[in-house]
Amino acid sequence: MKRDSYNPGEVCWIDCGTDMAKGPAFYAKLFGWTLEDLGESAGGYQMASKDGSYVAGFGPQQNPGPPTWSVYFRTDDAVKTSELVTAHRGKTLVATTEAMEAGQFAVFTDPVGAAFSIWQPKQHPGFGIVDEPGAFCWAELVTTDVDRSRTFYSDVFGFTTKESADPIAYTEFQVGEKSIGGMMAKPAEMPAEIPPMWGIYIAVADTDKTIAKVGQLGGTTVFGPEDLPPGRLASCVDPAGAMFSVIALTQT
Repeated sequence: MKRDSYNPGEVCWIDCGTDMAKGPAFYAKLFGWTLEDLGESAGGYQMASKDGSYVAGFGPQQNPGPPTWSVYFRTDDAVKTSELVTAHRGKTLVATTEAMEAGQFAVFTDPVGAAFSIWQPKQHPGFGIVDEPGAFCWAELVTTDVDRSRTFYSDVFGFTTKESADPIAYTEFQVGEKSIGGMMAKPAEMPAEIPPMWGIYIAVADTDKTIAKVGQLGGTTVFGPEDLPPGRLASCVDPAGAMFSVIALTQT
């Protein structure tokens, strides 16, 4: 589905701070993305597109530890949102910063420790397509304190929530009546060294074929494939070490 604008609170962009010799090429081959290097003035940032529409970004890794995907929430006022984050006990990792003429961003951790970003657009509104093969379709928070996380994101972004218990306890964050992401308690089987985190889902046409290709390209599958109501999903790790998930969405 093509998009050219996003409402405040919606996920409007994802990018990955990674080993630029490994990460971008892996996803280009896996999802058929085309890479565009924005050059030295953009710090080596690369834009990925699918069928002419932007779907994700890549930049040199800034944080220690494994590479990670970042989730950006749309805001009309990055400074005000930053103040709300601080007021509700989030921490600022990168203060409001100009990304040339594209927009403004800032990076935070929530009170439980999960990192997230915000985006106030200028020339770059965010994804050009979503919810179709090769494009972003869902963001999911894994947290060690569901109640505290629910309160924080509701206070900062005005989210309402929708709760379910089948097959597991799960919270959907909503803007109006639209679900824009989900949250679940960190599973007991997840390694203790993995902190609370936001994860991304990329839609695919066939989950089994996709994870076979992940292996061929040097990545690994760490969960699934499994059939759940939204679709057949699996979680993977790319050759540089970043986690991501894929899902063949159930058509309704």
